[in-house]
Amino acid sequence: MSDAPDLPEGYEFSADTDRVDVERVHGWLSTDAYWATGRPLEQQQRAMAGSLNFGVYDTVTGEQVSYARVVTDHALFAWLADVYVDPSVRGKGVGTAMVGAIREHLRPTGVRRVLLATSDAHGVYEKVGFAPLEHPDMWMALYYTPPA
Repeated sequence: MSDAPDLPEGYEFSADTDRVDVERVHGWLSTDAYWATGRPLEQQQRAMAGSLNFGVYDTVTGEQVSYARVVTDHALFAWLADVYVDPSVRGKGVGTAMVGAIREHLRPTGVRRVLLATSDAHGVYEKVGFAPLEHPDMWMALYYTPPA
């Protein structure tokens, strides 16, 4: 377990992948996250297997209340993805504290850049230091058409 001093009382942050409730996370993402709606469980499991996985848990029940994963080379670059907070705890600061704890978890690796994409949570990420790309005209993407 890692420290996340900004978490509200009654919640704890963990970087222990074994604690992640894979079925719960898949349910959240595949049914309630605009970027992952319909994502198959097998695809989610593969994504998790290739990532660092983080969660916030209720200290009384042990129930997972939020999730995020990071794809990284552990040296220079990281991508923060699949950040999700259960609707029952939204507005309590759980998401902001979790992202802050992830930022601190990555700091010792020497990673120089952590990217993410969001259409609706800019304020959450700005609170922990994220900012718009300085030179978005330098960035490109390769898009694949999903297999039929």
